[in-house]
Amino acid sequence: MKKTVILWMMGAMALMASQSFTDVQKHNYKNERLCKLFQQKIVSYQKDMRNDDYAKATLASYEKRAKMFCGK
Repeated sequence: MKKTVILWMMGAMALMASQSFTDVQKHNYKNERLCKLFQQKIVSYQKDMRNDDYAKATLASYEKRAKMFCGK
């Protein structure tokens, strides 16, 4: 009986944790300061950007963060 209750509680806690994690992923972090910062990073990085996969991944990361913080 104890094992059943403990397993049920662990399952409920796991379900709640996964639900709160998906809520965080859907959240829109509007932040003007960070939006402006990442937009500036994109422009300056594109000026001196190398032509390799690492540089393209870095630029994509900056663009993703700019999109996240600008709310677009």
